[in-house]
Amino acid sequence: MFIVPGALVNHPLQPAWGVGQVQSVIGNRATVNFEHAGKVVINTDRVTLDIFDGVAPDGKSGQTDNG
Repeated sequence: MFIVPGALVNHPLQPAWGVGQVQSVIGNRATVNFEHAGKVVINTDRVTLDIFDGVAPDGKSGQTDNG
C-alpha cells in the first residue's frame, strides 16, 4: 500500500491513538499526526497503516454532528 501526505489513517495496533493525518513520507518512514497521540514516526516496513474509511476503530462514525 502506498501512503501519501494528507491521507487519513489508523494504526492497527494502537486504536486509542484515533485517526491520524499523514504529514510526510520519506522512504519507509511516515510521520503521522494522530488525534490522541500527537506526531508519531511510523516505520511502514513494520506497520501497515489502515486507510481511514470514515468509521473509527471503535465503530463510531468519524464525522461529528454539529446539528
